[in-house]
Amino acid sequence: MRTIKRIFIHCTASPQTWGVKELQAEFKAKGWKNPGYHYVITKDGTRHQMLAIENVSNGVQGYNSTAINIAYVGGVVKTAKGEWQAADNRTKEQKDELRTLLKVLHAKFPNAIILGHRDISPDTNHNGKVDPSEWIKACPCFDAKVEYADIQKLK
Repeated sequence: MRTIKRIFIHCTASPQTWGVKELQAEFKAKGWKNPGYHYVITKDGTRHQMLAIENVSNGVQGYNSTAINIAYVGGVVKTAKGEWQAADNRTKEQKDELRTLLKVLHAKFPNAIILGHRDISPDTNHNGKVDPSEWIKACPCFDAKVEYADIQKLK
């Protein structure tokens, strides 16, 4: 079994209408052998396992060997100008299932920290935190560390 140090939360940065089929096609188009996520949660709150947690996914470059990657479908909305913009558009069902899955995974890997993908961005101004202006990407479009702090404290 792999040593799991982090559980990363992602958004797919896709329309919420996407499913597993569209995600698999995107990973294939990128030339990836393995998917970007171990689990993905679709708009209706259904959890889909895309890869066994014993295997390494392509979620966060440089961290994948010791991480589990989870995504919700969405994370973008179309503006009035027709451009895609980052947004936390999780449905209640997605929020509920994310929380359920995180509790299960944290019980199995109690020392793993729960982070959003954006939380591994560098602190370029050296103020001790990663500010929004420093994010490499907005993913998962909400503060996962704050939202799941209660789960993180369970040991």
